[in-house]
Amino acid sequence: MSGRVHDFVGIGLGPFNLGLAALTAPIPDLHGIFLERKPNVDWHPGMLIEGTTMQVPFMADLATLADPTSPYSFLNYLKERGRLYPFYIRESFFQLRAEFQDYLRWAAGKLDNLEFERDVTGVTWEDGAYAVRSEGPGGERVDRAKRLVLGTGTPPWVPPACRELESDTVCHASAYLQHRERLKGCKSITVVGSGQSAAEIYRDLLGGIDSGGYELNWVTRSPRFFPLEYTKLTLEMTSPEYVDYFHGLPAAKRDELNQAHKGLYKGINAELINEIYDVLYELRFAMGEVPTRLFTNCTVEKSTVEKSAAEQAAGRGSVRLGIRQHEQDRSFDLVTEGLVLATGYSYRVPAFLDGVRDRLRFDATGRLEPRRDYSVDKAGAGEVFVQNAELATHGFTAPDLGMAAYRNSWIIRSMTGREVYPIEQRIGFQEFGAPS
Repeated sequence: MSGRVHDFVGIGLGPFNLGLAALTAPIPDLHGIFLERKPNVDWHPGMLIEGTTMQVPFMADLATLADPTSPYSFLNYLKERGRLYPFYIRESFFQLRAEFQDYLRWAAGKLDNLEFERDVTGVTWEDGAYAVRSEGPGGERVDRAKRLVLGTGTPPWVPPACRELESDTVCHASAYLQHRERLKGCKSITVVGSGQSAAEIYRDLLGGIDSGGYELNWVTRSPRFFPLEYTKLTLEMTSPEYVDYFHGLPAAKRDELNQAHKGLYKGINAELINEIYDVLYELRFAMGEVPTRLFTNCTVEKSTVEKSAAEQAAGRGSVRLGIRQHEQDRSFDLVTEGLVLATGYSYRVPAFLDGVRDRLRFDATGRLEPRRDYSVDKAGAGEVFVQNAELATHGFTAPDLGMAAYRNSWIIRSMTGREVYPIEQRIGFQEFGAPS
């Protein structure tokens, strides 16, 4: 066990904690280390489909919205890579998704307090500090810190009806690219999901349907293929004052709003919806009938793998999906060889926190209950903070990359006791609550 007590330990190195590392790097009296179980920053590797772009503008990087002069900005990355002018000429706010991944790795390479291949196995409270145990090269190690910042991300969510499926051609969208070639070898492929990931995967597979010889299905429980709401007054809801408003509502009302807000962050880019239609139109002209079906208002309620002896030996098989159409209240079966579950992600409290659960705030449903400053320690002393685990308390801004620098500015203020980066109080034209 190291004798040093760090100011904080960050666990997980996705964009949110990596942004915290970038913003704390220039602060001389705040020292933290970051532990990540993977060998490098690996942001949604299964969805780095060629040509796909981010859904937020490039300013939603690690640091710019807190510190536009930061050396860890996306624009500085472009300058160092010799690509600033091409990006300028391209005239698009939305960088390539693979480019964003490269940017994250570039920034990680500039920071000296990131430790990869350290798998955190447990946290305890010992002698007035958090003891963080991790396994990695060289064996087990214990790091001690006054505070924790949890940035472990949200694991893939699989519908209950599909959790027992075992087949080489069944995967979650988070692993799509690893399975893509196997999927294209199937006679039929079904994509289940309602959002951007489902649309990108469907579009990717649609591009090879004329030569691939497979049937392609898309099943969504939404009543239509919803576009992402992206008008400017709607975007004002990603604002400090809306977070204040949302956080002050009763828990039941917040849960109700989160269900209603899915179109604000889980919709599909309108351009992609239109592109899919145009491709379908062109395919119908070239092929006649296109071997694809799109099902709305439909939920998978059960599933089974049916394997012949040959399929059993090859680890493959057909999947029979039991589907219910809600508006008609009718059920039908859909048989498919390949299945992609673009069903999103859901936060789970990491098991390594079991040793300090008695120090953390939970609501009546067992969810972590962050305060306005993103802290979840019972004492209210600013000891434990969360990144993207506050959907229930702070709303749909929790997973928004554009609000990450804002949240990190709050966390840094709580840890240092001063406002290192100015925190905006009001940026919008509209008012969300009744006048006081």
